[in-house]
Amino acid sequence: MTRANIRAFFDKPTNTVSYLVWDREGGTGVVIDPVLDFDPASGTVSVNSVEEILEAVEELNLTVPYVLETHAHADHLSGAPMIKEKTGAKIGIGEHIKDVQQIFRPVFNADDMAADGGDFDRLFADGDRFDAGDLPFEVIHTPGHTPACVSYKVGDDVFVGDTIFMPDFGTARADFPGGDARTLFRSIKRLLSLPPETRLHLCHDYKAEGRDQYRWDTTVADERKRNIHVHDGVSEDEFVAMRTSRDATLSAPRLLLPSIQTNIRAGNLPPAEDNGVRYLKIPVKPVRVSEGA
Repeated sequence: MTRANIRAFFDKPTNTVSYLVWDREGGTGVVIDPVLDFDPASGTVSVNSVEEILEAVEELNLTVPYVLETHAHADHLSGAPMIKEKTGAKIGIGEHIKDVQQIFRPVFNADDMAADGGDFDRLFADGDRFDAGDLPFEVIHTPGHTPACVSYKVGDDVFVGDTIFMPDFGTARADFPGGDARTLFRSIKRLLSLPPETRLHLCHDYKAEGRDQYRWDTTVADERKRNIHVHDGVSEDEFVAMRTSRDATLSAPRLLLPSIQTNIRAGNLPPAEDNGVRYLKIPVKPVRVSEGA
């Protein structure tokens, strides 16, 4: 089997890592978790991060049949539509994106949002296999952070999304709607049952205290030995108690609402209204003032 070539692209404003994975120069590649640059203060988007990936695609003379999402991200807008526009790639995600769409459609009171995964070109089930040139991919359903999370395995390399982080930072939160700490633990243990030399490529790094450099690749062996949340010997109940307690202290991601309503549409912004402008919705919960205040 051809060994995958991998190039990572780190977006510091969102601490997100995107990947270009390919078989050979002049061959075939896939893009995983691309970022659309978004400034919430001005409401403007730019495509610098996507263009960096596309420049690498051109440099390597690659055909790109797929742009893959590990899940519907809550911390950045997806650049998948631009990858699709420029390369003809199909946008793929786990089939349980339908669950996420059904959860968030009423949150934004948006009848235009699909609830059947139809905005995506391909929905992957656990165990699905597909080829990208000489590279055989396998889909592993790894829910817990969200219901739709999947990991993509190609040979000894696995792209795990937000399921797990560097050993000194731990694991993903599980308190988003549809998330579940017990399910997350079981998904992580499934990944950590792979051969110890398996390389895990992460979607984020937040540079844990005491570490000077960002890192986003590790191994099953390192995670089992050193992960501060799920190293060997940590029980499921211990993990759930830790994760639940920790999640209760976390604030919402800065781009949560813009990201979710865009990313469950396969990265497409909401349709333009009759004035030609696209609007992102921010649900507001009124504060009741008590009588006599």
